[in-house]
Amino acid sequence: MFGDMMGMMGKLKDAQKKVEATKERLHTVLIDEASTDNKLKVTITANRTIKSIDIADELLQDKDMLEDYLILTLNKAIDKATNVHETEVAAVAKEGMPNIPGMDMFK
Repeated sequence: MFGDMMGMMGKLKDAQKKVEATKERLHTVLIDEASTDNKLKVTITANRTIKSIDIADELLQDKDMLEDYLILTLNKAIDKATNVHETEVAAVAKEGMPNIPGMDMFK
């Protein structure tokens, strides 16, 4: 019984290490998002760190419009990054989980 428990604990620790490694790797996964007219472009990591923002000169003339563009485009980029992040981490975590009886009901 203790052997099984120790084996499960080892698998859980391995899974945790893989999840952490995946989170580190996601710092290098870049997601590009742009406004529908390409006047604003954003690059963000899958860990939701903004890497760059490119703004068309005409948007700099209208503060309210620029704010609207930033909000919409950044939110789209964050949504995409969150989906990539959650999918990648969940896949690694599920792969590393030990086969515990009864846990399959949580799929």
